[in-house]
Amino acid sequence: MKAKTFVRHGKEGLKNIGRNGWMTFASVSAVTITLLLVGAFLVILMNLNAVSEQLEESVEIRVHVDLATTPEDTAALQKKIEALSKVEQVTFQPKEQGLKELIESLGDEGKVFSSLEGENPLPDVFIVKTANPQDTMEVASQIEKLEHVNSAQYGKETIERLFKVINTARNIGLIFIIGLIFTAMFLIANTIKLTIVARRKEIEIMKLVGATNSFIRGPFFVEGLLLGVLGSFIPITIIITAYIYLYNQFNDKLSVFFLELLPVTPFIYQLSGLLMFIGAFIGVWGSIVSIRKFLRV
Repeated sequence: MKAKTFVRHGKEGLKNIGRNGWMTFASVSAVTITLLLVGAFLVILMNLNAVSEQLEESVEIRVHVDLATTPEDTAALQKKIEALSKVEQVTFQPKEQGLKELIESLGDEGKVFSSLEGENPLPDVFIVKTANPQDTMEVASQIEKLEHVNSAQYGKETIERLFKVINTARNIGLIFIIGLIFTAMFLIANTIKLTIVARRKEIEIMKLVGATNSFIRGPFFVEGLLLGVLGSFIPITIIITAYIYLYNQFNDKLSVFFLELLPVTPFIYQLSGLLMFIGAFIGVWGSIVSIRKFLRV
């Protein structure tokens, strides 16, 4: 496309926005409301992913070794666990260390167990982490079948419930976001179509005198792009302001549970770029769909 034609399309697109005041307002409003909802769901979904990753990273399998197992068999067992395809890390915790940590965790009450250091009743333990936390249940089941393993504990019910809730929340969030985007595309396509109907004669004349489809479509492409971008400004401002407030109010409280919200930067820039892109895409798609039927002369 020549620079002169590009400038012409830009000027015509701007004129169309100013010429159709109420339609412009309706289109921008449709994009604004939709992106406000999409943005809110994106904030929730992206932070949910971050929190779920933090929770997943804390998931581990504690493999209790039979008390009668010899050091040689324990070393052989470690090699077997490390050889499992979905295991990422295996850490050996001797029973002496386990008793020491138990005493320290109980504070003054832990002194009662100091007398057990001579006859330690605790087993040696392997702490196992999987490459993908979602594979924890499968790997634990494989480890339990190995010789010299007394048990492989990972909080079965809690972990399974956690993964189920996380996956359900992710799926619901994605469905809502996709549904809202398609709704916005439908609304803006019909809104822009009203502005095009008023100019259908002009389009027909341009076609009859030899104007190409791309030449006619150009100003409407620019118009849709600008409508989408303009419609993203208000949602971006509202969502960023709200997120900064919530981050300052609640992030310290969540850190007590070893959880954190996504840092304000670069999150707000990523979210702003994503919302602006979605807005521009909705506007351009709406314009292209709306004008298509009027180009068939």
